Amino acid sequence: MGLLMKIYTKTGDDGTTGLFNGKRVSKSSLRVETYGTVDELNSIIGVALAHQVPKEIQKDLCKISNLLFVLGSDLATPLDSNISLKIRRITNTEIKWIEKTIDRYTRKLPPLKNFILPGGSLISAYLHLARTICRRAERLIVALSENEDIGNNQLIFLNRLSDYLFTASRYANFLLGFNDILWKNKTKGTL
Repeated sequence: MGLLMKIYTKTGDDGTTGLFNGKRVSKSSLRVETYGTVDELNSIIGVALAHQVPKEIQKDLCKISNLLFVLGSDLATPLDSNISLKIRRITNTEIKWIEKTIDRYTRKLPPLKNFILPGGSLISAYLHLARTICRRAERLIVALSENEDIGNNQLIFLNRLSDYLFTASRYANFLLGFNDILWKNKTKGTL
């Protein structure tokens, strides 16, 4: 039988947590807040996957969920760490895959001519929620990158991922027979 990983370690009882390089930092640090938000994003994608997701989107969301785990460990390992060479990092390959996936969905969708509101199907609403969490994670990565070198791919990955989640929410509605909910601007002379 394999070694069991203990869930509680008591090492965080003082308000600190360990990065992958062994350094202890405050649980309120920007780095921890950033990878914690990526974890939150992954969790809401898990909630979306627990519902009836069209198969094509389900397969892609499962891959994204795994990539978000990679991103979390990437963010939990400062670039200047000796261990950083052994940690899988987000690369241009993952970014290109997201772009191709967005293009694949977009080719099947009617053109977008209006702003749309979140909703339609339940899965679309969850994907819109995931998109907003992704945008928050993106803002945190920008703030983190202003304080320390984290590389460029994490920010680009989350920027593309939020675009993917927007497109996937529309595609889910399309596949499930729901219309996009169009924003109705009642005020003349404004957007």
